[in-house]
Amino acid sequence: MKTAGGVFGALVTALIVLVLIWQWDWFVPYINRKATAALQRPVSIAHLHVHLGFKPTITVDDLKIGQPEGFSKEKDDFASAHAITVKVDAWRYLTGGGLSVPLIRVDTPKGDIVSLADGTNNYTFPSSSDTSSQTASSSTPLPKLGKIEINDGNIHVAMAKLKTDMHVLIHTVLPKDGDDGHIVIDLAGRYARAPITGHIVGGALLDLTDTTHPYPIDGRLANGPTYVTLRGTVDDPIHFQGTNLALHFAGPDMSLLYPLTGVPIPQTPPYSVTGNLAYSNRAIRFQKFEGRMGSSDIGGDINVDPHQKPIFVDAALHSHSVDLADLGGFIGAQPGDTRKTEPASKRVLPDKTINVPKLNAANVHLTYHGDHIRNKNWPLDNIDTELDIHDGAINLKHLTFATGTGTISANATLEPTKNAQFHTRFRLDVSRLPLSRIMTSKDMFQGEGTIGGHVTLNSTGNSVATLVENGNGGTTLVLDRGGDVTALLPDLLGLKLGSAILSALGIPDRSKLECLVADLPLKDGIVHTDAMLLQTGTTRTSGTGTVNFHKDTLDYAVTTRSIGPQILSLPGAVHIFGPINSPTILPGAELIGRVAASVGLGIVFPPAALIPTIQLGVGKGSACEKAILEANEHPAAGIAPGATTGLGPSSIPHPAHPGAEKRTKASHHRLSPAEIHKAWEKKSNPK
Repeated sequence: MKTAGGVFGALVTALIVLVLIWQWDWFVPYINRKATAALQRPVSIAHLHVHLGFKPTITVDDLKIGQPEGFSKEKDDFASAHAITVKVDAWRYLTGGGLSVPLIRVDTPKGDIVSLADGTNNYTFPSSSDTSSQTASSSTPLPKLGKIEINDGNIHVAMAKLKTDMHVLIHTVLPKDGDDGHIVIDLAGRYARAPITGHIVGGALLDLTDTTHPYPIDGRLANGPTYVTLRGTVDDPIHFQGTNLALHFAGPDMSLLYPLTGVPIPQTPPYSVTGNLAYSNRAIRFQKFEGRMGSSDIGGDINVDPHQKPIFVDAALHSHSVDLADLGGFIGAQPGDTRKTEPASKRVLPDKTINVPKLNAANVHLTYHGDHIRNKNWPLDNIDTELDIHDGAINLKHLTFATGTGTISANATLEPTKNAQFHTRFRLDVSRLPLSRIMTSKDMFQGEGTIGGHVTLNSTGNSVATLVENGNGGTTLVLDRGGDVTALLPDLLGLKLGSAILSALGIPDRSKLECLVADLPLKDGIVHTDAMLLQTGTTRTSGTGTVNFHKDTLDYAVTTRSIGPQILSLPGAVHIFGPINSPTILPGAELIGRVAASVGLGIVFPPAALIPTIQLGVGKGSACEKAILEANEHPAAGIAPGATTGLGPSSIPHPAHPGAEKRTKASHHRLSPAEIHKAWEKKSNPK
């Protein structure tokens, strides 16, 4: 008995001594080793405190989690905290009530989140290879959480690909006056190279797990000049079941929204839109939004499915009143400027690279309708379009404008090829378009002419200039009863050039245009002439030649003949050649030697295929239809169309052609600049 009593006394004494000298810090080295091995980066805590009871409280001091391999140059630890305190309801757990954590408090947490340009980052942790344990852990229910406190959190975020370097400041506000408390997040730094500031207030962190009450959010964000506000609630935010949020965007250019939304948008003028942000059926929806974009109103619905790769965007947009200048960015132009401007280079056609931003960032289906177009520079009434983008390829199903009694409609496909170029198929259809609606010199023009026709292009390039110079296709154009030709032609071709051509052709002033037909195939960047007819009340003008868009030059010859029988009415052929920007116009002399050449040019080129186009374009029974039928039955030169029609070089020699001096005796003389000027003066100023 004495021995047993001695042993018991020794155990009690040892237990008392152990309690008196016990230090929880003895477990610190063990915790550090286990955490370091698990996270594969250095982990340390300075002290461990445990207060026992039915609800034990555990506190670690000076937690530090170092950077992983490859990020040793970072100045700060991956994560740290001055102290972390967790209270656990042990009695509830032991009695089968499940895990309950009444308190989590984090004091002065810091983080350093880094992603490098090559995609490597410091926030990806190793995953366990034990699939069964992963499955078991994924089915473990979440613990019941109580109060969550964060004091003076500061997370540094640096993302090289996003051109982002900012700080996220986080703290919680304790419950007061009956509310549940809330969390406050402030942003400061740079995002996508632009300054970013933000202030977001959410509900209490505990409410994130409450599936029965919507979680409130109220925030504002400024990224450079872009401003966003968001206010409303989120249903079951852990599982993101739905939202009821009012979202407002404002800024100078919608394309700047791409870093914030991940949705590519072309350049736009200043905008301000407000709508409802919702989430349902795995899609993010910006619904019933309305606002302004430049001087146009804009509204509609945008649905984004972020689960597809790439994301899918379905947008149905509308405007009641639209200025086409505001839509310039959607066709590769600068928004706000639809005026015709001279290209920056010496090329006749614009050689600016087609600006189609971030095609691979999303697949898109877009419809847009504008009820009324407000722009004095555009003779259009409304706009309707449908567009698809899939895997970087653009399919413009239609872009249709109503204008008076007619329509202009285009469709196109652009498929990316190598070297940032596009294989392009394009078609433009014009039907019964009133000429008076497109004349810019309205004060000079009188008449109610109608235009119909088609333009096609199949090519590869990355600008309008390269697409045309590499392209095949053509233009068929019919203009019926075009009013005053001396106002029309100078306006279409340019005042100086148009007036010079009319004068050289000998067309009388104030002549009324009855018909204009052009059938111009494009082959490998060179425009040829299958048919060219211009008929006034008294004259009929035909032409042949080519336009070379590789060199931006033209080589054309036109001849005017009287419709009725007139003696010596033939003014001779007119040759137009040289650079398109400043061609030489050489009027023909009244020489017998030119008559033979002029006969060929006087023959009208009237392919029967043009008549259906005339019927569709300007209406059956038009002056153009009559003119072509007359030309077939009664050709101006008295010779039916035959081998002289169709493609071929100009039959009129000129100084620019090597060897032109040898072609005919009537044309062996090479005119000097003085002789050309003299002939021009004689033709332009007849006595």
